[in-house]
Amino acid sequence: MINSSKIDIERFLEEFKQKFKVYGVFFKNREKNEQALYDLEITPKQREEYLLNLEPEDYLSGPIADAFDPNSPDNYEFAITLKSKEVYIKINKGKPGKRVMCISFHISERRVNYPFKKEK
Repeated sequence: MINSSKIDIERFLEEFKQKFKVYGVFFKNREKNEQALYDLEITPKQREEYLLNLEPEDYLSGPIADAFDPNSPDNYEFAITLKSKEVYIKINKGKPGKRVMCISFHISERRVNYPFKKEK
């Protein structure tokens, strides 16, 4: 289901990446996020690079209201393929003057659909 236009996603990613470069990123401390680094054999720094390289074609869904914090910015879901595995990513722009947030960065637990990715 597409919740946003490709232009909306381009704008979100541009704002996310600009804020990331100024304030940095906060990764939610979740066991499956940490396990993904090990399983994918990547460093935390590489994980940051993957976030900075997200493209509109990686978009899955969003904006989605945060279920745990009503004051948090809306979340957006993306996925990328690393080492032949689909990696699910949930991010938001963070609160004003604070770091951007990465809630999820782990091997996908379900099949994903890319609304803007062209079939090869």
